[in-house]
Order: sequence, then structure tokens, then C-alpha cells
Amino acid sequence: MPFREDALRFATQGYAWLPDRRRALQRRTVHTRLGGMQALGLVGADAARFFYDERHVQRSGAIPEPVVATLFGKGAVHSLDGEAHRVRKAMFVQLLMDGGTAELVERARIAWDDAVKAWSRQREIVLFEESAKVLTRAVTGWAGVPLPEDDVEGFSRDLQTLVDGFATAGPAHWRARRARGRREAALSSVVELVRAGSLTARPGLVLEIVAAHRDSQGELLDPRVAAVELLNVIRPTVAISWFLAFSGHALIRWPEHRSRLAAGDPAFAEAWAHEVRRFYPFAPFVGGKAPREVEWDGERVPEGAMVLLDLYGQNHDPAVWGDPYVFRPGRFLTDDGAVREIGAYELVPQGAGDPRTGHRCPGEQITVAVLAALAVRLAQLDAEIPEQDLSIPLHRIPAKPRSGVVLRVHGSD
Repeated sequence: MPFREDALRFATQGYAWLPDRRRALQRRTVHTRLGGMQALGLVGADAARFFYDERHVQRSGAIPEPVVATLFGKGAVHSLDGEAHRVRKAMFVQLLMDGGTAELVERARIAWDDAVKAWSRQREIVLFEESAKVLTRAVTGWAGVPLPEDDVEGFSRDLQTLVDGFATAGPAHWRARRARGRREAALSSVVELVRAGSLTARPGLVLEIVAAHRDSQGELLDPRVAAVELLNVIRPTVAISWFLAFSGHALIRWPEHRSRLAAGDPAFAEAWAHEVRRFYPFAPFVGGKAPREVEWDGERVPEGAMVLLDLYGQNHDPAVWGDPYVFRPGRFLTDDGAVREIGAYELVPQGAGDPRTGHRCPGEQITVAVLAALAVRLAQLDAEIPEQDLSIPLHRIPAKPRSGVVLRVHGSD
């Protein structure tokens, strides 16, 4: 079957593009072409295992330049393979999986509670924007990155811009490039000050570890690359604001869950976080290149062709979830109310596989913990919901409710 150019369809359909293509062809594996490059779209747990095996698919050189220049940054861990990836990834595992999560969660709770006092004095707030500021304060303090109070809003806005512009042509994309250049320059100067001894970085915090990290050749990271990796800790944490906006959307659409979430049961809060990440659109797919000719599902993948793993499609796959378009946090709980074990290739909003060794985001554990904690705070919030446009356009990547979820927060006296 010939490959067809689908760039325009992807631009107009967004998250629905690969699922719709599969339904139209009644196949789980589909041929396509993006920007003139041959590609094969895959879905399913077995497909994810195939995709994350570096013998079949490699990430080096596969991420489009516009995505590198906005979302990830040039020289980032996401673009590496082999030993270089293993060494750099070990740093992220140390930072994001081997401790410190509880402190970040507590900082996020404190920043949220402080913000609520200010929200109650405003006529209305936009949950998406305000939660991004909360997360910016929390993660920079946790990481040891100096941030003056008068730059919190600006830094928060720049971090949102990096995510908002990575898959969008036009002004949003160029704003993202400018924001990245601005923040990389500032953070690379911070790294140089730490290395020169002019700025003290507390041992064990993100800033100190990234500034001292050595690559697979035993060399310190270039200050600009170190800045890129600092942003790759800070940016995804602030991107939890997308999931908090979706949580607000879910509480409005399905208010029957509010009291259980507000009660603060840790298991239900975690199940809520998993279901928000499964149900709502975040990353549409991930891509890599075939290092040699390989075969999947009876289809030949030529050397150098793109391979796309449909994350949104898998999170809405009836073969995996049964009723994928029903929002039901209880699907992640056992009969006795505990969080059930989730397969490494089952729930894939931020990729699949082992986050310690593969390309799956090692910050996923932090995302779940922070989202669960702040979703409880959100459910406890005494607020009115004014009339607004809560539609979520699936052609726009990344998607979010059009209004950002507007709230009128009441005081707690």
C-alpha cells in the first residue's frame, strides 16, 4: 500500500488523526507520510514494546527541529540514544524518581494554599494560568533555581509558551522559540555562576546536580545544554497546569466525583490523576526512526522511515479500556479501594516502557503525585463556575479547555 501525505489531515484533525485513519482502514497499523517522510502509525501494548526497543526504533535525529527548538531544547536527553542516553537519563532518574517527590508535593500544596488567599480577593481567576504560577513557585524552589518574586509570572508564562507552541505554526511557535532563548540564556548564566563558585547551589538539589553532571565522555555539560536540562525538569512540572485545567473541567462535567476527591483519600486521588491523564488529550503520539529495515504487524518499515506510536489512540482504545470515552477514575482501583497495578505499556500519556532505562518520562511519578495532591485541593475549593466556553478543540496541540476554566473563588472566613 502506498504511503499518502497526511500533514494537512494531521494539522486539521490533531489528536483524532491517527485513530480516524485506523478506523477508516479498519487496521491497527497504518501507512502514512508526514512532511514527505514515510511513516508507520502503531497502537497497542505490543506495538509500544516494539517501539521502545532500540533495535527497531531510535529517537536520535527523529524529533523534528521545531519540536527540539521549543519543547525539548537542543542537546536534550530526548534526542540521545545508546550510552549517551543511558548516562544522561541516569541523572534524571536520580532527580525525579529516587527521592525528593514528597518535598515537591508539599511545596506545591503550600504554594496553592497561599494562592487561594489571593484568588478570593479577585473577581475571577483562570485556573490554567494560576495553577501554572503555583507550580512555577513550587518547582523552582524545590530545584534550587533562584527566581525573584517579580519574575514568577513571566517565567510561568514562558514555560507555558514552550509547551503551547511546539506543535503550532505561526506566532505561537515563534513566541515559544523566543521564550526558550530567553530562559536558556538566563539559566546557562546561573550554571556558570555555580561552577565558578559565585552562586551557592545546595547539595542534592536539581541545580547542583545538573551543573556538576558529566556526560558519557566524562565532560561537564555545555552551560547551554545544562540550561536545557534544567528546563526539562522545570517545564514538565509546570505543564501539570494542563492536567489541573482538565481536572477542573472534569469536576464541572462530572460533579458526582467531587466529594470523594475532596475527602482526600490518597488512592482515589491517584486514580483521579491517572484517569485525567488517560481521558484528556496531552501528547498525540511519539516518533522515532527505523535504524534498519524492520517489520511490524505484517508491514515493512524501510530503513530511515518514521515510526509513530499513537499515545492518544491507545489511551482511548476499546481493546485496552473497554469504555474509553467514559470518565471513570474507579477503573484504576481494585475492589478493596487500592490503586491497581498499571502495566508499563498500558497507560501511555507520557510514553511507555521503563522510565529508568528507556525513553519514558522519568518525571511521570512526579506528575501523578503533584496532580493528585492539587486535584484534592481543587475539589475542596469553594468556587462558582461562571458561564464560559469549556469546549476542548482536538485539532489544537496541546489541547486545553478554551476558557482555561474560569472560577470565582470565595474566601474561607
